Amino acid sequence: MKNYRIIPMSIFGIGILALDQITKFLVVKFMDYGESIPIIENFLSITSHRNSGAAWGMLQGKMWLFYIITVFVIIMLVYFYKKEATDNLLLQLSLTMLIAGALGNFIDRVLFQEVVDMIDTMIFSYDFPIFNVADSSLTIGVILMLFQFFTERGEQSGN
Repeated sequence: MKNYRIIPMSIFGIGILALDQITKFLVVKFMDYGESIPIIENFLSITSHRNSGAAWGMLQGKMWLFYIITVFVIIMLVYFYKKEATDNLLLQLSLTMLIAGALGNFIDRVLFQEVVDMIDTMIFSYDFPIFNVADSSLTIGVILMLFQFFTERGEQSGN
């Protein structure tokens, strides 16, 4: 019997999406644009920021392109989940995180024509671009997928 873990993965994905949307709502509701609240001095702050582009502000103002690409990517991720993720928990987790992250930023783009970002961190004196929960979910999803790919590839080659 194929095990897609639809219910637990749906709950997990909805949880990520809810956390993303709640944190964005709180930032918009209670912070002025550009306002920053230090959490860990010189390392982590919550900063109210908006982004009308993709990662690091690329493709500013091209919403129609984001709509098309996001819908296509979500359809492909769901198809890939159905086709390839049977009985593979790590792949199911990574795809769920990718779908939730894509949906989180898609909702912002549809409703506001921009994405709300708030996690502002300094890593080894580098002021990392401000991001959100959906971006984190996308990043972790990609890392898990790469890990899955390389461990599966190593097992197939006998290493």
